[in-house]
Amino acid sequence: MAASCTQLCLQCRRLLCSTTVASTRLYSTQLRHCTTVTGLLTRILNGSPVIWGNHTTTPARQRWKQQMFCSSYSSTTHATEAKELSRADVVTIRDAAPVTESQISLDLDAVAELSALEEISDEEAVSLSVPSAMPPASTSLRDYVDQSETISKLVQLGVQLWKLEERPNVGSMLLRLNFSTDVAPRLLFLKDIGVEDSRFGYIISHNPFILTESLENLHARVNYLKSKKFSAETVASMVSRAPYLLNFNVKRLDNRLGFYQQQLSLSASNVRNIVARLPRLLCCSLEPVKENLKVCEIELGFKENEIQHIVTAIPKVLTANKRKLTQTFDFLHNTMKVPHHLITKFPQVLNTKFLRIRERHLFLEYLGKAQYDQSQPNYIALDRLASLPDETFCTQLALATLEDFYLFQKTL
Repeated sequence: MAASCTQLCLQCRRLLCSTTVASTRLYSTQLRHCTTVTGLLTRILNGSPVIWGNHTTTPARQRWKQQMFCSSYSSTTHATEAKELSRADVVTIRDAAPVTESQISLDLDAVAELSALEEISDEEAVSLSVPSAMPPASTSLRDYVDQSETISKLVQLGVQLWKLEERPNVGSMLLRLNFSTDVAPRLLFLKDIGVEDSRFGYIISHNPFILTESLENLHARVNYLKSKKFSAETVASMVSRAPYLLNFNVKRLDNRLGFYQQQLSLSASNVRNIVARLPRLLCCSLEPVKENLKVCEIELGFKENEIQHIVTAIPKVLTANKRKLTQTFDFLHNTMKVPHHLITKFPQVLNTKFLRIRERHLFLEYLGKAQYDQSQPNYIALDRLASLPDETFCTQLALATLEDFYLFQKTL
């Protein structure tokens, strides 16, 4: 009889212990939730005073309200859970196998040492919300600056993200690159060939695909240019001003140099000079170049040697807009009565804004000083007409004030 009473007592104690464990775990969870809530409230309250009625809450009153909030929340929830323990639970546990004192001691130890690493149920795990380290999709690379080391470092180099966003699939390509293994070696390569650090942002903004070119190919293309007697300083300058230059293989670069030498009938030295001054000639399409050469020869009436001189002096004529080129020549030759040989002697007028030449010629004509014939007095050189600033043009060529020139412009 005594043994039965002892066993029943131990079962009751286990029941009370299990209830205590469940209640303690529930209370601990509630307490953590309450701490989170009050922590949030504390941050909000610390940010700005909260008005209750017509009074500002003091720090002591804030702490009191937080304590009351936690106590009320915990007590209400604990009372609700306690009611759920029914008489059937007691009967079920009464019929269970006997427990020992050591098992009760272990249960009490578990209550005393709750860990953040304790196991949770599948339902609780599914309900957890873990913020993503990187946005799954975005229309702007700016959303990845804080999460992607590559994007962050490129911004520090001066890369213009809005330029890259205009190109399809470039953003995805950059996010897949590792800065240490993919980007840094290409930057070191550019630095080794003489490109200044300040030009890295410009190069990558216009040609991000250089980051995917193999270092072997990049070295081969630089070595080819040097083999064609381009100096190291010239190669660095060409790469800085024409970002796509090193994306073309050696065969294409060789074909381009051969094209200009053949079409213009120039020496290798003159071709190097033209390409060094306008390196995008090796990158751009050849069709506009061919068309401009035909325009200069057929429509504008320049001779072969005159074209050679113009292109050698002003390589931009090869890639100039056809309409702008013909409009400027028509005004120089037919309105200003400038012959071909003078245009050939001062080819920079073909690269000057049409509006500037028109306004200045009409002003000189209004003053009776529009004289471009070298054999006549008061001769005005075309290069000075095109290149001088407004103030110098007025004082040295027009012999008038800048205000007079501005007033004349308003009449046009």
